[in-house]
Amino acid sequence: MVSEPFALKQYIAGLKARDVEMIGSSLSSEVQFITPVKTMDKPMVLDFLSALYRGFPDWHYDHDTPEQLEDDSFAVFWRQGGTHTGTLSFPGFEPVEATGKSVNIPPHHFFYRVGKTGLTEIRPDPVPGGAPRGIFEQIGVELPPV
Repeated sequence: MVSEPFALKQYIAGLKARDVEMIGSSLSSEVQFITPVKTMDKPMVLDFLSALYRGFPDWHYDHDTPEQLEDDSFAVFWRQGGTHTGTLSFPGFEPVEATGKSVNIPPHHFFYRVGKTGLTEIRPDPVPGGAPRGIFEQIGVELPPV
């Protein structure tokens, strides 16, 4: 059994702690977060997570043990959610004031590629209502930014 690489362990720990600096240190400078709608680079990923944690101060994660798919790729089955009690504000989009709505993302896989300098690719399984788009859908944003 192969254990997951340090960068993936650090990323998971950073998510669970909502520690954007720790998350950033686990990402390669060339990381791409790929969704069917948009691809985000490292600064965009970190801005997204910072905004998410401001808008959802209780955002939480739970996950299954990471599965190795290939030498450099892993899958993690995530459960996540929180309550929209703060302003959700992303560059280029109108801020969304707190709605008080609870968001529960359908459990689904995220796929990761790991390079020598950290995570190089993050790709959520595109399930209906999945992250990140499902977050916006559940609080009533008609044109989600991602």
